[in-house]
Amino acid sequence: MWRIGTRLARRASAVVVVTILAVTVPGTASAQQWVAAWGSSMQSASPDSWTVTNASVRLLARSTIGGDRVRVRLENTFGDEPLQIGAASVAVQRTGAAVVDGSSRPLRFDGSDSVTIPAGAFVMSDAVSLAVQAEQRLAVSLYLPGTGVRSSSHGNGLSTSYVTAPRAGDQTGSVDGEPFVDTTTSMHWLSAIEIFSSSARGAIVAFGDSITDGSCATVDGYNRWEDVLHARLLEAAGTARLAMVNAGIGGNTAIRVPPVTSVPGVERLDRDALSLAGITHLVLFLGTNDLRRDATADQVIAGLEEIVGRAKARDLDVIGVTIIPRNPLPLGLPANLGFGAARNAERHKVNAWIRSHDGLDAVLDFDEVMKDAANRDLINPNYDCEGIHPNVLGYAAMGRSIDLAVFGDTP
Repeated sequence: MWRIGTRLARRASAVVVVTILAVTVPGTASAQQWVAAWGSSMQSASPDSWTVTNASVRLLARSTIGGDRVRVRLENTFGDEPLQIGAASVAVQRTGAAVVDGSSRPLRFDGSDSVTIPAGAFVMSDAVSLAVQAEQRLAVSLYLPGTGVRSSSHGNGLSTSYVTAPRAGDQTGSVDGEPFVDTTTSMHWLSAIEIFSSSARGAIVAFGDSITDGSCATVDGYNRWEDVLHARLLEAAGTARLAMVNAGIGGNTAIRVPPVTSVPGVERLDRDALSLAGITHLVLFLGTNDLRRDATADQVIAGLEEIVGRAKARDLDVIGVTIIPRNPLPLGLPANLGFGAARNAERHKVNAWIRSHDGLDAVLDFDEVMKDAANRDLINPNYDCEGIHPNVLGYAAMGRSIDLAVFGDTP
């Protein structure tokens, strides 16, 4: 991977704050390759109240690149017993649960129409031929023949998917979508879609917590900071040269700090990032929840350092992100979720380490973007949702602050 320069001067302004430590020059895709076009990090089993019985689900996901073949990854990571998938398909969404007539393709697994996924495991489907455009929504339909089946799920899916009534049977081939009478905004079992592409040169994994996952963003709005970045990269290059994978989990930490509500970053890095096809960049945006649980800055730094080292060992470009302010009394939330003087002192220590880390290829200084001009330990009220997360305008400001040269796709 050709690089120019070793450390460029930090660019800072009220709007754009980014440090470019090394720039990747975009290459020309000379052959097709598999690239992760979408992802959702499984975080827990679905609630007891969410089960399916002899029913089908239609899961909607937006591809961020184009290509002519598709394969999907299904997880039983949090299942207590083997998961039976009786049938599966992938199609291009038309509207709602309906798909484009003629686009549906049955999915097979080692040539079989069905698959049983052991508890704690995941499977990748066989590839199917399907023309896909960047930003096109795909419908992955699964038939679950079992009774009272709970899912491995991602709670804040921010995408409307569909479920049939119990005992509706196999509806994976439905075109009009009428059997899918209920909706869900969680993502169940589906953790990745990979596309065989000649136009994409790689994929960015945004590896973070709820600020990457998109708390306070809009369902089906695609207005998180990484969505804004992807749209800018697509416009600048004239085609989708880099896919975008959201590997954010609400409440996630870099290291294991009680109370543990999700698998921490150091433990899920392989599953949610390094195992995906065609990954070229890792944007590392963790740490605020560690500090909220009273981890020390040194403990957080050690965890981030481990993640950086493992990603660099895989020849990925690693972009660090500074921790944004967190108000002392979040609106409508428990006071212990906020940051006082002690936690902010630790936050500034972590941020200083990120800004000065020579092992990072770039730094996105979202702390500078999001801070209140009068008090650096508060979120700018124009960008604030409830004292912890950005609102939609804040996400837009973060996504627009990024110098596209970090990813090598500039006009």
